[in-house]
Formats: sequence, C-alpha cells, structure tokens
Amino acid sequence: MTDTLPSAPSEDLSGDAAVFAAMEPHDPGQFATHATPLIRNCWYVAGLASEIGRVPLARKLLGTDVVLYRTRSGEPVAMRNRCPHRSFPLARGKLEGDRLICGYHGMEFEPDGICAHMPALSTTPSTVTIRTFPVTDRGPLTWIWMGSPDLADEALIPDTSWLADEGWGTVSGRYHIDTDYVAMHENLIDQTHFPFLHPDTVGTPEYARSRLSASTENNQVVIRRHLHNSAPPAVYGVPAGIMHKRVDRTSEARFVSPALHVAFAEIIDHEPDGDAPTNYRYNITHCFTPESNTTIHYWWFNSRDYKPGDPEIDTFLTDASSQAYSEDVEALEWIMDVVKNDADPQIDLSFAPDKPGLMARRIMYRLSALEHTMVAGER
Repeated sequence: MTDTLPSAPSEDLSGDAAVFAAMEPHDPGQFATHATPLIRNCWYVAGLASEIGRVPLARKLLGTDVVLYRTRSGEPVAMRNRCPHRSFPLARGKLEGDRLICGYHGMEFEPDGICAHMPALSTTPSTVTIRTFPVTDRGPLTWIWMGSPDLADEALIPDTSWLADEGWGTVSGRYHIDTDYVAMHENLIDQTHFPFLHPDTVGTPEYARSRLSASTENNQVVIRRHLHNSAPPAVYGVPAGIMHKRVDRTSEARFVSPALHVAFAEIIDHEPDGDAPTNYRYNITHCFTPESNTTIHYWWFNSRDYKPGDPEIDTFLTDASSQAYSEDVEALEWIMDVVKNDADPQIDLSFAPDKPGLMARRIMYRLSALEHTMVAGER
C-alpha cells in the first residue's frame, strides 16, 4: 500500500458526550461502501494451500475468473481462467507436466502464461500469452496479488504465523457470502453487537458496557478493551473450564488490510485450579476476498495457545465459532438484501461506538481512490 494515514491517538468511545458528538454531520462520500471500486493492490487469500493441487481449480477473485494449480515441484500458479483463443475456461482443461492444456483446441500454456504449443499451427505465435498473478504460500494459506504486478512485494503479506505454529491449536471454516467486504470489516470491528447477535458465544453484558479505545496505525485500525473481574464468554470460558470464575479479559481487534481482520484475546485467571494456567490466549483470524462488490469468499480460524489437538476443545470451538459466524453471515446477507432492493435511499446514522468501523471504511475509501487515481494517471 502506498497511501499512509497518520497515526491517531487512542480515543475513549464511551459516554453520552461522545455519542452526541458522533452525530455531527459528515460527508458519507468519504467512506467506502459496497459500491466503492475494489482495492486490487493488496494481498488476498486465493484459497487454502491444501485445496490447490494438480487438478485445476476455478475461483472468481475481485471480479476476475482465475484458475489455480500447482507445478510438479509444488509451486502455486494463478492465471486468468480464459483461453485467449475462444475464451474456453482453462480450469476445464488438464495438466500435463507443468503445462495447462486448453480443453477446446489443445493450446498449451506454461506457468508463466506463455503459450508453448498450438496443435493447429506448425509455429506457435510468440505473442500468445495469458495474464498470470503473483501467488505464494504462507502456512495454510495461499495469497494472491490481483493488482499491478510491479507492486507485489511479498513483505506486505500480513503475519498469520500462529496458523502454522504447532504450539497453537487451530480450528477453521469457510463461507461464501452474499455481502461486501466493507460490511464484513465493519461487522468484525463493531464489537457492540456481540451481546445481541451472539449472546450464547462471544457476547456478555459487561462486554457491551466496557470502555474501548480506537486508533489508527498507518493503514490499520486498532481497538482495545479491558474488562476486570467479569464472567468469561462461553467461547473462551468453556474450553478453559473457567465458566464458574470471574476473570480479567483483554482484547485487541485489528483491521489489518482489506483482506484481513485479526483479534487477540487474553483471559487471566488470577486463582487457577491446580496446575491450570493463569493465562489463556486466543487469536482469531478472518480472511476475506471479494468475489465481486456484493459477494465474498470468507475463511475463519480460531487458535488457542493451550491443549493443541484436544478433540473435545476442537469440537467445541468449531461448533461455537460456526454458530457465531453463521449469525454474522445471516445478518450481513439480510442487510445486503435491503441495501440492494430497497428503492428508498438512506444514509445510515452513526454513533460513537461506530467510529472504529468508520475509520476502517475511510482507509478503504482512500486506498481505493488513490489506486484508481494512479490508474487513471497512467492512461
């Protein structure tokens, strides 16, 4: 990313004064919505590394049909899923060695997109190529860059190293959702909905009333909460066996990039039973890649730093996380249905607790605007 927003001091977003201050008019055009052009100069998740193999896989990413596969050495390849001859979907072809062969006229393409053989001609035209995309594996994820190849710096791939750390137990799942990635980000940043949409998993009344601080760090939004002497939420308390206790709880939620949201939670039990730990840490990872402006691919991971591989904890966290995220999916799809089909326009009201989401939406708006200004300037 080339646009950098200045860091802002943390703001306490609690109290009536802040609520009324948040009602001051603002320009709705300065915040990303589902209609904002997609941000392409960003590393997105193309899929799980385990689902990309020697059978071509078709997936639409940022409005572009892509075919994914691996070479014989295991390197991931991503290219446009459209033969330049008669637009046959290359994922319907086959692999022979490292070449992807079109199933319509047998044109053969190398992993770099260059056509190496065309059966109908004695000499293959050197100008026949397919667009390829920078793609690489990081732990269980395969990341892709759909923007300008010259800007595809692998150092910009966000850190999710705990997903490959054997000291952490991780469960995961995925959804295809009829919503936009802007709304998905705002949903995850908006922690005030937890007690109401997710009362049986992550939400507690104390959490809804707790103070939070929000700040921007370059192009990221960071939200921090601290709860003292409170009941743990079920999703953390049940697997740790501490639902009967009062604990301290800290959380940090972070808008990392248009492709990633992470949350770090720590539960502190000041009077552990026996040899039980005092601290329990959870890393929650949300990856989403726009399929279009109103549909996304979504992968989630719930990681813990204790008892990796415990089948009972794995099952509980899978079920609890799936319940919470399916509630988000349902709510966001309902909202998108209203936005797309209600002919009466509306500018939604915003209140103080909405400010972190507005921070993220403003960053996404500016990144999109900058990117499309740069593209227009190159024409």
